[in-house]
Amino acid sequence: MLNRLSTGKSWYKHFQYEEGRDRPGDVRNIMLVVATLIASVTFQAGVNPPGGVWQDNDNGHHAGRAIYASQSAAYYVFLISNTFALSASVLVIISLTHRFPFHFEIIIATVSMIVTYGSAIFAVTPDESVRFRYVIAAASVPFILRCLIQLFNIVFKKE
Repeated sequence: MLNRLSTGKSWYKHFQYEEGRDRPGDVRNIMLVVATLIASVTFQAGVNPPGGVWQDNDNGHHAGRAIYASQSAAYYVFLISNTFALSASVLVIISLTHRFPFHFEIIIATVSMIVTYGSAIFAVTPDESVRFRYVIAAASVPFILRCLIQLFNIVFKKE
């Protein structure tokens, strides 16, 4: 390894996925860990937005609303990106646990988590700062893309 660092060769190529070397079960497990970590971080960021929430009703703001929402454009980008990341990670979790025992319970738990996330961002976001149809659109993009990819594979299937 030290030799690779000193010669300028790419050290990260050793850690990249290689079809003949890496077992599919191990890859699935790693992807589940990464997707779960992303889902946890994005869920927490949505429930407790950066900067916290106002604690009082002074100076024109309302207690319980996100402080970061006072910077409307920045908060909008954060909320859309965070929702997109959460939705994509939930899609990966549901896809990788297909045909697992208790798969139905995993779906119930992830749907409940998404509903909780949605109610939390609705609670902390001032009505005037974000159009929620864009948040809903961001949440649906990974699922729509996956459906389109599957449809494309079915229509243009090589035999």
